[in-house]
Order: sequence, then C-alpha cells, then structure tokens
Amino acid sequence: MPTVLITETLDPRPAKWLGERVEAVWCAHDHADLPKKLATADGLVVRTYTQVNDALLAMAPRVRVVGRAGVGLDNIDLEACKRRGVVVVSTPDANTQAVVEYIFALVFDAIRPRYSLDKPVDAATFHKLRKEQVGRQLDELTLGILGLGRIGKRLGRAARAMGIRVIANDILPAAELRAALAKEGGPDLTAGIEFVGKEELFARSDVLSVHVDGRPENRGLVDAALLARLKPDCLFINAARGMLVDNAALAAWAKANAAKGGRLILDVHEPEPIPAEYPFWGMANVRLLPHLASRTGPAMENMSWVVRDVVAVLEGRKPEHPAF
Repeated sequence: MPTVLITETLDPRPAKWLGERVEAVWCAHDHADLPKKLATADGLVVRTYTQVNDALLAMAPRVRVVGRAGVGLDNIDLEACKRRGVVVVSTPDANTQAVVEYIFALVFDAIRPRYSLDKPVDAATFHKLRKEQVGRQLDELTLGILGLGRIGKRLGRAARAMGIRVIANDILPAAELRAALAKEGGPDLTAGIEFVGKEELFARSDVLSVHVDGRPENRGLVDAALLARLKPDCLFINAARGMLVDNAALAAWAKANAAKGGRLILDVHEPEPIPAEYPFWGMANVRLLPHLASRTGPAMENMSWVVRDVVAVLEGRKPEHPAF
C-alpha cells in the first residue's frame, strides 16, 4: 500500500476516503519530523503554506504525485516537479462559487452600510439612523475585473445578472477567451463584459476586483503606474494573491485618497501571516481580512477531494486535473 504524506488539514470525508486506500501519514509542513516522513512518502498532499520546491523534493525521492488541495499552484515549483517526473494535481474549480459570493459580500458591506439595532430607540434616533444609512446601488457602478479565469468569468456573469456594468482585462484577448468557451459547449460567461486595456480598466472602475493567478511574472503587477489611474473614490479588492500588488504603492494610494472615498479590502497578503510592519495597519479606509474567500464548507471539502487524483496517479490511472 502506498504512503501519502499530508502536511496541511484535509476535510474529514476526503481524509477518510484517502485513508481507506493508502497509508495516510500526517505531518505539519513546519514540523521537525517532516524530512523523515518525506523519505518514505509515495505521494504528497499540501494546501497553501507547504513550499514544494527542489529542497523539499530532494528529501522525497519516492514521491510520484503532489496534490494541491486548492486552486493556485504558486507554492509548487512545477519545473522542479517536471524534472523529477512528479505529477502535480489540483482542484481548479473547487472554490469558484465561494470566492464569487465572498466578493459580493465585501462589496455590499462597503456600499450598503447597515446599522444593527440592539436596543429600543426613540423616534428621533430611529429616523436619524435611516437618514444616515444611505448607500449606493450596484447598477450605478462599474465593476472592473482584472483576470478572467474561472472566478473572474463567474463574477462577471453574476454582476451582469444584477445590472452592473462590467469591464475586464485578461492576458488572453476577448476573441480567444470566447472561442475557448464556445469550444467547451457551455454558456458564454463573458457575454456582456467589455474588454479593455489595463490602464482603462483602472481608470473607469468604481469597484476593481483582482483575480489574476500567482505565476511569478505577475508579482507586483498592480504597481504605482496603474494605481495612479484609479478613481480617487474607487473600492479596490484583492482576494487573489498578496504578491500581485506593490504594497508600498497601494498603501500610498490609500493614504492619498482616504478623504476622497478611496478604500481597500485586502483578503490576501504578502507575506502571510500579516507582519507587524505591514503598511496598511491603522488605516481607517483599509479593511484587512485573514484570507477567508474560499472558507465555506463545500469549497473546503471540494478542495480536499484532490485526493482522488492523487490516488489515481498512484494506481497508474490518468488524473482529472493534472497541472501539466
């Protein structure tokens, strides 16, 4: 029976399923016993914080497959895996719905202020609160989406259904994206979305949401030049990867536009956990969240089902979601 090493938490049902088919061994990614456990592992299951690189793979000579219980693969050195003949699998659509819902929750929090009553109030206070709590409507906003992968496309489709103007930018041109969707035979998730350049995207968005992947060349993609084009009252949301933004430039933008209505909501950070010297602490127009976008019960379980592909590889079968 092959041995699969698990370095981060799996949901109970997938973990039980895995344990019935392999010898499942648990060892935290930062535990002193990790090298010893890696030496006898045939497979490896990780989430976000295990760095699968040359150094780790050198300690795991028997590993044939690495399963990333999640979407992005930026913590896995794909070239290092290829050189060793290690198959990499993931769960690319596991958290799409969860992240899209989360983005809308953040937008509603920001544009529709809501005061909760926790005790009886007199008529004057009641009507005062009603006058103060006046928000904006989604259909008066332009939503900009940077990156039209699975999440970006689903977000755009949901936004259009609510009457929001949607503009987007992606590394792939509109015609290529739409042709790929047509080939898949499903609905055109880009219908009604206007494709624009990055500079125009930043200049026209009332709300800008980042959904670019974590490939190395995207590090610092959102830089001072792009941020200079943002509307001063823009709501900027990043629930993709912290490394996509230049923290110093983004903090400077938030400070310069605080009095003009500019706001940031950051769910992901570089680095994580957030250090004391993070430039956004104490800024009234910045909301920091502890990487929660995919934290729903169904999404967490969906991501953990990467174990199916891990077992498939170990049994000599073709995995459903190989990385290459």
